[in-house]
Amino acid sequence: MKIDLCDKIALVTGGAGMLGRVMIRSLAACGADVVIHYNTKAEKAQQLKREAEAMGRQAYAVQADITDLTSVLAMRDQIQEHFGKLPHIIVANAVAQYKWTSILEQQPADYESQFKTCVMQSVYLAKAFMPALIERRAGRFIGINTECAMQNFPTQSAYVAGKRGMDGVYRILAKEVGEYGITVNQVAPGWTFSDRDRERGFAPPLEDGYLTTVPMKRRGTDQEIANTVAFLASDLASFISGVYIPVCGGNVMPAI
Repeated sequence: MKIDLCDKIALVTGGAGMLGRVMIRSLAACGADVVIHYNTKAEKAQQLKREAEAMGRQAYAVQADITDLTSVLAMRDQIQEHFGKLPHIIVANAVAQYKWTSILEQQPADYESQFKTCVMQSVYLAKAFMPALIERRAGRFIGINTECAMQNFPTQSAYVAGKRGMDGVYRILAKEVGEYGITVNQVAPGWTFSDRDRERGFAPPLEDGYLTTVPMKRRGTDQEIANTVAFLASDLASFISGVYIPVCGGNVMPAI
């Protein structure tokens, strides 16, 4: 048994980012042709394109503003023109970055950016790409959420508000398109070890405040997040839909 994504095209928004780049590599390693969406990281997107092509995959890097429907539709048209068809796998990974602080200190623009990049990105991607999945009667729609959506800690308000809104969209979308053989799921990383940490040579000590709450007593890795995405994108997950899957070593546990 293995993850086989041959003959599939996967789009990852924020594909040149810290988590996105590992998703791109992993999906390509599983056999998928890949679309690397980026906003400003053009050079990194082109590097990933070359990496995927070296694996024998088709790859395409495309710039778009995922908070603007016109831009998302233009991205869709460019992908259609390049591949001659639209992706089978959509991964909504891009999100705006900002400084966390208290509700009283957080700027209103930060709440707006989170709503746009979490909720509206997902809505726009659905409007742009879901009709083709429905016509095909198959597909995978995967969103990257966060463990923070269950934690609700101080200073997380803008991020949590955006991600919890996104959660509602995904749960409803799963019910609306399930009859067409399309699965809609969310992956919720914990505090993840990525290239940013590797470049700094950073390794958290076991007594780190975050790790004291994690049953597995370590941080997850970007590869572990990408593994979950690849699984949900595959036929192995053909009857899993509407779920929120924490990948955080047990730090948060959805209850029945």
